[in-house]
Amino acid sequence: MIREATKDDCIKLAALSIKVWLDTYAKDGIKDEYAKYVLSTFTESNFLELLNTPKFRLLVSEENQALQGYALLNLESYYETQLSGFEVEKLYIDNAFKGRGLGRKLLSEVGSRFGKRYWLYTWVENESNGFYEHLGFNKVGLLSFEFAGAKIDNNVYQSAYT
Repeated sequence: MIREATKDDCIKLAALSIKVWLDTYAKDGIKDEYAKYVLSTFTESNFLELLNTPKFRLLVSEENQALQGYALLNLESYYETQLSGFEVEKLYIDNAFKGRGLGRKLLSEVGSRFGKRYWLYTWVENESNGFYEHLGFNKVGLLSFEFAGAKIDNNVYQSAYT
């Protein structure tokens, strides 16, 4: 079932986020900077704050009261111009549930509820690049930022909203 997140989901969202982030980025083990980042960023209180901020929306995929994934939207974040639509800041799916269509279902629900014109970015080394390309997303740019002294390159994708 896909639904809007509630305050009761916040602790599970924090735990799921830590799990997905570390599975994705900590390929060489848990470094100090990784631990500090996930434990300060993915907290119950941070998710509660997101739910109470009007520009953010959070959809969760749940079965038997267990979260399997979520989509975090920022309705006021644009890539270069407002014509790009809003940003899907996170599409996190627990590795145990990948390949079951949850990401596709979450993005379909995003489109139905909030509009089909949106953008997102993902690390150039992330396997999700193939997922977005398979769904017909258009690669429209590159965003880079620094994390723990390293430059991180990310592909920017625009939804295929036609």
